[in-house]
This record gives sequence, C-alpha cells and structure tokens, in this order.
Amino acid sequence: MKSFGAIIIGDEILSGKRIDRHFARIAELLADRGLRLAWVEYLGDERARIADTLRRSLAAGDVVFSFGGIGNTPDDHTRQAAAAALGVDLVLHPDAEREIRGRFGAETTDVRLLLGTFPRGVDIVPNPFNRIPGFRVRDHHFLPGFPQMAHPMAEWALDTFYADLFRRQQSVDKAFLLAGSNAYESALLDLMERIVADFPRLRLFSLPSMAEDGQRRYLELGVEGEPELVDQAMTAIRQEIERRGINWQWRP
Repeated sequence: MKSFGAIIIGDEILSGKRIDRHFARIAELLADRGLRLAWVEYLGDERARIADTLRRSLAAGDVVFSFGGIGNTPDDHTRQAAAAALGVDLVLHPDAEREIRGRFGAETTDVRLLLGTFPRGVDIVPNPFNRIPGFRVRDHHFLPGFPQMAHPMAEWALDTFYADLFRRQQSVDKAFLLAGSNAYESALLDLMERIVADFPRLRLFSLPSMAEDGQRRYLELGVEGEPELVDQAMTAIRQEIERRGINWQWRP
C-alpha cells in the first residue's frame, strides 16, 4: 500500500490569519475510500524549504497532495520549488494554456498564462471551478490553496488514479474508556507494549481526557486495523484491565 501525505503551504495559515481547511477534508476524502493520511506538513511561503520538502517526498514515493502556492504572485513559490526539486525548468503547459484560454478567451494575457507555467514534463489536474489547472507528477498533486477549487481536484485525482487501492483492506477501530486511579498511560505502558508486540499489524492509540478544571476524566485505549485482529486485541486488553481492577466501558 502506498502512503498518503499532504503538504499545506501558506504564511497566512502559519500566522493564524486563515484557518486551514485542507487537512480535515483530505483526511475525510481518504477515509471515505478506505484509505488514511500518513503524514501532513505545514510550510510557509519559503521556496527553498518547499523544494527540500518535495525532494524528500518525491524520493519516498508517497502519494502527496500539495495545497497552495501555485498562483502567479510573488508570494507563490510552489511551481518554482517543484521545478527545482525535479531538476527541470518551467514551461507553459499546452493543456494548461488551452484551459486558460478557454476560461478567459480574448482577455487572455501573458500574466494569466503564467498560471499554466509548470515544471517541464508534468500533467495537468483539471479545475472544475474556474478551469485554472493544477499539475501532477510522480504521484504528487499540486492544487490551489482555495478549498472550493482544491478539494474537487483532489477527489478527481483519487478516483482517477488510485481506485484500485480503495478499501483493499477493511479497517475498524474499537476502544475502551478507562477510569480510576490506576487508569493512567504510565501505569498501562507494559500492557500497551505487549499489545503492540503481539499485534504488529494493528495501530494502538491511547488518548487521555481532562475536564476544564484540569482533572483527569478517563483514558481512551484502543486499536485500529483488521476487524478480526482488532477483536482479538481488545479481548486481550479487556482481560488485563479487568485483572487490574480498572473500571471500563465501551467508547460510545
């Protein structure tokens, strides 16, 4: 299985001027198809750092959705950074030119055509919102920062190129809510390590919860993965927490 990642670019997100809407949506699109996001990175509008990140992700062979920075203003660096990471120059893509001319007609200008100047050798990602495309290369999909454009483009890319990966392996997650003086992560570390060792194909998670006054409420402890293995692991966890006298209930 390929790993899926996201790169979210923009000083306005890092400064808090805008709230990121890409992370939750790409995670949702993947989950709807039985896939999951393995990693996400937030980057500012810094060309060298974006290029370094892309070199790493291109070398890893992951499927990556990059959001933001493909415009033609001085603070947009993603097109140039991608070209640097690929070791190629920027050229006007003929398919992008056709889309842009189809969008603007007689009002097409050289400045607007810069929006279709991409690293040499890439393919375009169609934009159903306004026909200004993104681009893709080596399982990397470069999309605008505007959610109303980027999210349909990401969905198109998933359905077009990765349908064979959808729901290849059914995954579920189950968890207990543990309460009591002995229901702390530190007190249960040995149990967690045993579950991880005995069920290496599952993902274990432990999420403590606190009330607003800082008082501990409960510990959510569970696993995610293949249903049969999940049931086996949860049985092992339940038997051990009952042996230790820990109060538990199923997570709603």
